[in-house]
Amino acid sequence: MNLSLKNKFNRSTYALSKKILFSFEPETMHNTFTKIGKVLGSSKITKKSLSLIFNYQDHSLEQKIKGIYFKNPVGLSAGFDKNAELIETMDSIGFGFVEVGSITAKPCKGNTGKRLARLPEKESIWVNLGLNNEGALKIHEKLKNKKYSIPVGISIAKTNCKETADPEEGLKDYISSLKILKKIGDYITINISCPNAYGGQPFSNPSLYEKLLKETKKLKIKKPILVKLSPDISKENIDKILKISKKYKISGFICTNLTKKGKSGGFSGKLVEKKANSLLSYVYKKTKNENYILVGSGGVSSAEDAYKKIKLGANLVQLITGMIYHGPSLIGEINQGLVQLLKKDNYSNISQAVGKNAEK
Repeated sequence: MNLSLKNKFNRSTYALSKKILFSFEPETMHNTFTKIGKVLGSSKITKKSLSLIFNYQDHSLEQKIKGIYFKNPVGLSAGFDKNAELIETMDSIGFGFVEVGSITAKPCKGNTGKRLARLPEKESIWVNLGLNNEGALKIHEKLKNKKYSIPVGISIAKTNCKETADPEEGLKDYISSLKILKKIGDYITINISCPNAYGGQPFSNPSLYEKLLKETKKLKIKKPILVKLSPDISKENIDKILKISKKYKISGFICTNLTKKGKSGGFSGKLVEKKANSLLSYVYKKTKNENYILVGSGGVSSAEDAYKKIKLGANLVQLITGMIYHGPSLIGEINQGLVQLLKKDNYSNISQAVGKNAEK
């Protein structure tokens, strides 16, 4: 991929800064950047400046999916902007959409102890945050009268506590959040696959998953509902989940969440990429005639990574870890690179590339 001079300068600047930034604890740096990001996103002048420095858009990347307009296919995954504080800033640096959360019914402090660790040699991050967020009511109040120029997804998970490990209480918890947040944002993601919450991932069990969707259907939510899948799910279970999802008219899937290795936490970035791509390809092949939205997440750190997911069946892609390792200029780099890759393949729009390599 040929980078513009602007992107080369931005990347080299971040590479120098990263040596200092990575000397601090990762959660400390995340919290610091969140505070800085809130300030940058609060002013028209700073937002315009960010856009001039980082943003890259092209008509060939535009899509309208399920009635939602995406100016480009590169989104911010849930897990970075947990409390919906950075949407304006992420728009300014060039993301095509942002997914906030995951949000839980009750405010949650998350897990105790060390909760983030970098693995630079693997370009990955160990994550054991445990769904820390301000809770559905507070985030609803924050977003209820806001309008944004990019789509906003609302990721919902069950509260990370002992009580919701009981399936009936967990179900009530999900439904409580959905009731509060169902009119906020452009789409909703039901996160059934967080690997670092108390009680594991019980709603990845097909029978509990069907109970959840049955109750969700009663809410008559009038926007696309996606489901975030685990990369570690068995093919037997994914086949059952796909069948149940069709029955309850789910709009699509995010492939995937973190991968679970060891007793606690999960891994993002390159350590999950192979599994995530495998599941994405499998789901696309199983559902390619059913008009689902598929979002590829896990290990995106270049235009080539994003394009690979798109050719495996993703309409959209998401990232966090790539931006942490390569800086905010990565979003513009990916979008610029995708335009070049489309031209190379003689495509006039990104939608033409979706699923082209799924059978290979």
